[in-house]
Amino acid sequence: MRDVPLPDGAAGAPPARIVAGLRAWVTSPPLRGLVARFGGDGPPGGPSCGDPLSGDLAAALAWLDDFSARHWDFRGGRERPEAAEPAFDPRTAGQVLAAASALGLVRPVPPARRAYAHLVVLGGLAHACLRRVAYAAHLVRSGTAVAGEVAVLGSFRPLSAAERQTLADAGGAAGDTEVDALDAAVRRAFGVAGPAEEDGVDAGHPHRSWSSRVWRPAGSPPVRVLAAPSGEPGRRRARTADTQRFWAEHVRLAPGDPVLMVTAPVYVPFQHCDALRTLAVPYGCGIETVGVDPALPDLARLPEPAPTPGRYLQEIRSAIRSMRALHAAVTTGRAAR
Repeated sequence: MRDVPLPDGAAGAPPARIVAGLRAWVTSPPLRGLVARFGGDGPPGGPSCGDPLSGDLAAALAWLDDFSARHWDFRGGRERPEAAEPAFDPRTAGQVLAAASALGLVRPVPPARRAYAHLVVLGGLAHACLRRVAYAAHLVRSGTAVAGEVAVLGSFRPLSAAERQTLADAGGAAGDTEVDALDAAVRRAFGVAGPAEEDGVDAGHPHRSWSSRVWRPAGSPPVRVLAAPSGEPGRRRARTADTQRFWAEHVRLAPGDPVLMVTAPVYVPFQHCDALRTLAVPYGCGIETVGVDPALPDLARLPEPAPTPGRYLQEIRSAIRSMRALHAAVTTGRAAR
């Protein structure tokens, strides 16, 4: 299958162009095929009225959100590592993997530009923190120019015992939270001993606290490790969108700034659309989202388990939900929860 393009991330892209990109992804043959494989009949109007995902895009996204909640949600509100792994027959598993590849969740794509205003690294589990920061350092050393800063975004999510062991195995300092793992990743990848600047607020609860540490590696743009407070501190920890908004205010993101986002390939569609909603739409910046290239020698020493069919379906659902929120933001001026 040919890859399905993601919504346009060019600076100042008009809403109509973003919506057209959303429609193209949602109505693509790979996604339609997955829906059919899992027994979907499409949103109101149904197959008897033509293409099951044609017509009103908001209705199609709402239907896909509900459909994927019933068929592709294996987390049930838990953290990603706690998700159940379903058993699929070989034909279904093969179709899931082919669709995930066509929808942009498998193959890494190198950055399209040679220069950006900012390079943003999204946090995650400890091994992901190490890999993504190492990839960012590789990009900088291999000639990707960054006029502003390398921003490494995370939260005060507690590390599991397995994550702490991952850091120890990689020679990282002991730590208790995701932001500690990011600090360790910056030390390892950029060869710095400690931050040059520190700021933050300890509000007595990780959902309300924040921290900012700026590192100044030789021959590199400054690297900021930022832990944001939650947008709903009474209910949950900080999410990716919270950290992106918090960083944008911190750095004074400007219209027209080209921003490169680094994550894992499996999260590219979901996190690209989140970044369009939280950064591109309100600030007028450009967004390009790339996944870490696992073939690089430095990353081969930081292995990551290959995503399973269940994991791919879970992140296709994440992409659908992110696209629904983005559609609401560009058409009604509000973001869907």
